[in-house]
Amino acid sequence: MKDQDQTHSMMMDLGQRARAAASGLASIPGEVRAAALLAAADAVWAQRDKIIAANAEDMDFGRNKGLSDAMMDRLMLDEARVQGIVDGLRAVAGQADPVGAVLAEWDMPSGLHIQRVRTPLGVIGVIYESRPNVTADAGALCLKAGNAVILRGGSESFHSSQAIHACLVEGLRSAGLPEDAIQLVPTRDRAAVSEMLTMTDSIDVIVPRGGKGLVGLVQREARVPVFAHLEGIVHIYIDKAADPQKTFDVVLNAKTRRTGICGAAECLLIHQDVAETLGRDVIDMLVKAGVEVRTEGSLAQNGTTQAGDEDWGREYLDMIIAAKPVSGLDEAIAHIRRYGSNHTDCILTEDRTAAQAFFAGLDSAILMHNASTQFADGGEFGMGAEIGIATGKMHARGPVGADQLTSFKYLVTGDGTVRG
Repeated sequence: MKDQDQTHSMMMDLGQRARAAASGLASIPGEVRAAALLAAADAVWAQRDKIIAANAEDMDFGRNKGLSDAMMDRLMLDEARVQGIVDGLRAVAGQADPVGAVLAEWDMPSGLHIQRVRTPLGVIGVIYESRPNVTADAGALCLKAGNAVILRGGSESFHSSQAIHACLVEGLRSAGLPEDAIQLVPTRDRAAVSEMLTMTDSIDVIVPRGGKGLVGLVQREARVPVFAHLEGIVHIYIDKAADPQKTFDVVLNAKTRRTGICGAAECLLIHQDVAETLGRDVIDMLVKAGVEVRTEGSLAQNGTTQAGDEDWGREYLDMIIAAKPVSGLDEAIAHIRRYGSNHTDCILTEDRTAAQAFFAGLDSAILMHNASTQFADGGEFGMGAEIGIATGKMHARGPVGADQLTSFKYLVTGDGTVRG
């Protein structure tokens, strides 16, 4: 009980400090917040050896915990990935400042001039697993949008996140901003997560980024509003009018480039007219690349295994993919509606009418045509970075960047104007 009380007190203190920091961020010029991010980027690069050494501790922890190869890949930092963190911080710093941006303005017959302008959400709580780069991405995006943030990283990335967070604080300090604007929960204790979910007095929104278990816990227990980021049950439909070379390139990249990210393809749906030609060639390619392909019906061949009911609607995050033939576009759409997670889905076809029907028939946050689903990423969308891919329908949808971390308010100007 004593430990629980200590965690409660610690989280209340973090919340109060975040709220105090947030109160002044909206009025600070955007160039000051950008300067903090640029200084943080310089600090990350200067401290790269220390960050990689901290990551080595996390990798040992992950191996001892028995993490899968895909999860270990998510966790790993090397110099190239640290450079990616630096580039992401600089990209966010270079974006237009969303705070105060005029979204719309108009005049009324009454004489009023009305503007709708972007305003920060306030304090954001980000709960994430494994990927230490989220510490930098989330901290940067929240600050860019004029918010304070409380970060709760995964137990696996504990040391890496601390090292990266120290660089963010160095950036805040150099720009004269409150260090409490970006805080990191300093414990692996899961009780801290439960505390965050009920901190309605100090946190305005929770963003969970992780697997189905984490997101489900957040959605069940949160009293704070949530931007849902569900699992990435990503489908690719290979239409009868698909170009073979584009299909080979996109499918291989979508599945194997990085299997542990939420944009990795998990299920192939193949038009029955090409199932035993192009479909078999695609499966053979995947098998040769080391992918375990779980097939149904006419797609079964040497090197594949039989798919079971549990393989549909499953996020593997590994070198595994499910595949089945479908009668056509309508059956593909019906399958995705039943088993998908409204994250990212793709059609491979040269038939523009089929692509348009696919886009119209599905309501996933991201729909793609002849492009790898690995592009489901805020950085690839020109957002510099992202906190996650929101799959809900309220407020934010798709990659959550700085713009999505704002709300809006109305500024109404009159000239002694009174209502009759």
